[in-house]
Amino acid sequence: MLQTGQNPSPGFKSHPEHTITVEPLRKHVTVRSNGAVIASSDNALLLKEHTYPGVIYVPFADIDFGKLSATDTSTHCPFKGDANYWSVKDGAKDAMWAYQHPYDEMAGIKDHGAFYPNRVSIEAE
Repeated sequence: MLQTGQNPSPGFKSHPEHTITVEPLRKHVTVRSNGAVIASSDNALLLKEHTYPGVIYVPFADIDFGKLSATDTSTHCPFKGDANYWSVKDGAKDAMWAYQHPYDEMAGIKDHGAFYPNRVSIEAE
């Protein structure tokens, strides 16, 4: 397990006013692509970052990775770390991303994936 202080976020150091919170969503989340369920969870998290809309993160355990394929796409966030992407097989490209090795401050989203709402259907009820 990663110890705090081993992988600090450079973003928070240079922008201490930037805020990110992660809390339980407390709703059932279903993610679908072309009608097929990709993820279903009662344990999703809601990440709220600064002035951006909230993002739902679903635990890996509740995602059907058999319906996804890893891509070569990656992005970097100075607050969260490096994100990897997955496409829906026979569906949306780069529909899900995850920070598999997030910075210490964002350890709560490790082993969770987030989906683009304009590429898949996300229901939270």
